[in-house]
Amino acid sequence: MKVLVANRGEIAIRILRSCRDMGIPSVAVYTEVDQFALHIRHADEAVLIGPKQNYLDINAVIDAARRSGATAVHPGYGFLAENDDFARAVEEAGLTFVGPRPETIALMGDKLAARQAARDAGLPVLPGSNKPLPLEVPLEMAEKVHYPVLVKATAGGGGRGIRLARSARELPEVVAAARKEALAAFGDDTVYLESLVQQARHIEVQILGDGRGHVICLGERECSIQRRRQKLIEEAPAPFISEEKRQHLYDMASRLGRSLKYRGLGTVEFLLDSKDQFYFIEVNPRIQVEHPVTEMVTGLDLVTEQLNLAEGGHLLLRQSDVTLRGHAIEARVLAEDSQNDFMPVVGTIIYLKEPGGPGIRVDSALYHGMMVSPDYDSLLSKVIAWGENRNSAMQRLRRALSEYQVGGIPTDLDFLLQIIESPDFAAGQFTTTYLEHFLPSEPVHEDEFEREMALAAALYIQQQQHAQNTPVSAVPNEGYWQTTAWREQMRGAF
Repeated sequence: MKVLVANRGEIAIRILRSCRDMGIPSVAVYTEVDQFALHIRHADEAVLIGPKQNYLDINAVIDAARRSGATAVHPGYGFLAENDDFARAVEEAGLTFVGPRPETIALMGDKLAARQAARDAGLPVLPGSNKPLPLEVPLEMAEKVHYPVLVKATAGGGGRGIRLARSARELPEVVAAARKEALAAFGDDTVYLESLVQQARHIEVQILGDGRGHVICLGERECSIQRRRQKLIEEAPAPFISEEKRQHLYDMASRLGRSLKYRGLGTVEFLLDSKDQFYFIEVNPRIQVEHPVTEMVTGLDLVTEQLNLAEGGHLLLRQSDVTLRGHAIEARVLAEDSQNDFMPVVGTIIYLKEPGGPGIRVDSALYHGMMVSPDYDSLLSKVIAWGENRNSAMQRLRRALSEYQVGGIPTDLDFLLQIIESPDFAAGQFTTTYLEHFLPSEPVHEDEFEREMALAAALYIQQQQHAQNTPVSAVPNEGYWQTTAWREQMRGAF
């Protein structure tokens, strides 16, 4: 098997590393704006696929696979990962798609169809419409709705295409806004209604299936810390859930996976209401951004399991092989300005110091001098902390976030720290709306921060000047220790 990774950034590097560990030849694809991207260096070979939008071009990716001699395609997450046309095109080209069957992706991509599949499997589903809303919502329909209610895109995902209506008067305007966003994001403006569960927790179960009805559960994750319906902090296992509830959750996820004859890695997502009742939301038919917390508590490499299944056609794991140990928490580091309504930012990374130490993992594609462009997602990296228990994991994550330094652009590092250090987070007293009322405070240690920024800028300028007078071939011989010594000497100047 030779695997082409149809993605970029940290998830591409993550997949390519597993390929290297398994001795599988790998191929990276990249666009013109990504010609210096770090994921290219982690692949055995790389293929240019054209302009910046071509990560979404099915023909460009298939052509790259053909030219490179790849026999399998791993989509990662985002881009084409949940596009059933892409999965179908990969298989029609005689290649192996590392993911669910195209028809499963199509079924789960239609939220109304997914709700019906869950009902058929005996899962509790939130009350809502069973059919798409008409273009014009009749007044009599609007008056029969129990408010507040969510208007959701049938092709939605990632928190997009969702709007909240609080009254019959608001509904037509909210439906129009949801349709507009859904059309822009997914090319489909079909929407439906779903009851809003207030004070809810978002909990998901990781499953792995062989495509013939055999499904195993790899634990659950708590994903309630969200901003604008985008996950920000995730942990495994979900805290403060009884073992009885946990097993019930696993049973429901497995039941749905078996009924779908699910193939590959997937996530069954639920809401847990204030009365301790679970309701099915959706299935994500791909690897998730937050998969590292599951890996940390199970000791498994989920990408390796995906590749083993794709290559051999059957699971190498049994449910008895899955044992959860300890606790893991992940925080997403974003190129966003928390002091300016979390607006995405662009710029150059002029200084970078990533954390380490016991129990810390960083999934990243950052490097010194990297340009953060407006062309792609604002996710820079993920910091994952593992500990023997939740308190230990929180302490390690707090240390890691404090150590993390990124110079040149604003990030959400301070905001993440404030969340981790909040009493409510420590006590597990949070729901999906927690961050709606959690406002970031001014950055602490401003003088120290300014000093570090000045130091980083000076170091960057010195390196740039040095590089202009030094042959490129000689730069690697400059040595880490000489640069570190210079940096320590510079400390006295600030």
